[in-house]
Formats: sequence, structure tokens, C-alpha cells
Amino acid sequence: MKDPIYNLYIIFCVYDNYAHKIKKTMKTILHKAESRGFFDHGWLKTHHTFSFADYYNPQRINFGALRVLNDDRIEGGTGFDLHPHKNMEVISIPLKGDLEHQDNLKHKDTIKEGEIQVMSAGTGIMHSEYNRNDDRPSEFLQIWVVPAVENVEPRYVNAPIEKLIVPNQISPIVYPYSAHHPEENEKRLWIYQRAWFSIAKLDKGKKVHYRLYNADSFGVYLFVINGAIDAESYALEKRDGIGIGDAEEFDITAREDSTVLLIEVPPVE
Repeated sequence: MKDPIYNLYIIFCVYDNYAHKIKKTMKTILHKAESRGFFDHGWLKTHHTFSFADYYNPQRINFGALRVLNDDRIEGGTGFDLHPHKNMEVISIPLKGDLEHQDNLKHKDTIKEGEIQVMSAGTGIMHSEYNRNDDRPSEFLQIWVVPAVENVEPRYVNAPIEKLIVPNQISPIVYPYSAHHPEENEKRLWIYQRAWFSIAKLDKGKKVHYRLYNADSFGVYLFVINGAIDAESYALEKRDGIGIGDAEEFDITAREDSTVLLIEVPPVE
């Protein structure tokens, strides 16, 4: 028979581990859709989850290395004129319509719903983004992630992501750059940061489980593109967001057919 003190020690260890897990799952920050910064420029209607341009909220500067999450609607025949980016990972995800990209590196491409653009601005790039369809608006998410390494050669990749998304699963679409296994970089989309982008396309009633790729991550930011979900005991609707920190894993349950973007990021150095 074990010593009573030993048994008590085991009980305390179990309790401490349980309490630690409970504590970790409770570190969340909720951003309801209507609480975002909003500007109507006529040609552009934009919502800012984090401080950006004329929107400043000292409580909303970033979530770890996630610096910008803009939800933009561009009217037909309009767009962003040539403008600079430097030392930032810029991810653009069209939600509706087309978006034409041109830059000072002589690139000219159009990305559409079901595709993604991943750009490393590095030492600096000038580009424009336009909706060339006069008869309908274009909607897209523009996301900035602070890079782990600066002053790299600018690069960008356009790619379809529809085939990467498995229904009722959490499907990774963007990975960190791998210096140790460069051959992996040829097979998938990547950025210069230890960040993972995933999409969960869920049927009503489906439940999925997320576990951190990196135990040292700052956390995971969830953004509900469409639908309604429950995450960490929070009820989230279309365009709501929640940051979940200090939790190694969590569940998401769809209350209706839903599409959710998940962004796992490290802390800012």
C-alpha cells in the first residue's frame, strides 16, 4: 500500500494539472462583428478588427504576430491605387468576386473566390488591388502577419485553396517557412513566420477539435466568415472573432453551416 503522503501528492498533481488546463482555456478575447472599426469611403467599405489607418484602439493593436485583419468590400471598377508594403506577410483571401493585383515587379494577376494570395513584402514592394468588374462588388479579407525575418526578397504566390479544404475538418492552407526541409516549401503555401492558417468548412451540428501546431504559440485567432459556431463556450456569429490563448486545444461546434478561418501565431518578438 502506498504511503498516504504519496497518495496526497498524486492527488495534488492531478488537481494542479486539471486546474492548469482550466486556467489556460479561459484566456480569450472576444471581438463581436459590430465592435470593429468601420469606414465607408464610397468605393470602399472596410471593417478593421485591429487598429489600422484612421481606426485606433489601444486595446486592439494585435494578437501576437497577427497585426491586421481587414474585411473589405470594393465597389465595381474601383480599388486601391499603387501603395507600398515592407517587412510584412500579407495574405489576401477573396470571399466574393475578383481582385486584380499589379506590382512594381511586373506581375499582374487576378485572384478569385476559392483562391488565396500570399505575399512576403520583405525589402519593399509597390502594388495595387482593383475590382475590374464594373457590375458587381468584390469582397476579401486582407491579413497582415509580422514576419520572423526582415528584408527578404519580395515574393508572392497565388493559388487555389478549394481542393485543400476538406468538409467538416480543420484544413491547413498556409504553413511556416521550413529552413530545415526546403523541399516542403515547394509543396505548400508558406510565410516567413511560425504561423498556420486553416479553414474549417462545417455542416450544421458538426464538431471539430483544434490542437496547437506549436506549443509555444501565442494563440489562435478564429474569424467566422459565415455561419454561427460555439467556441470556448462563446457563441459566435458571422464576422465575429475570438482570440484563444494559453490553450493547447479546443473544440468548435457549428450551430449552422459555417466557414471559419483559424490563424495560429507566435508572440511578437
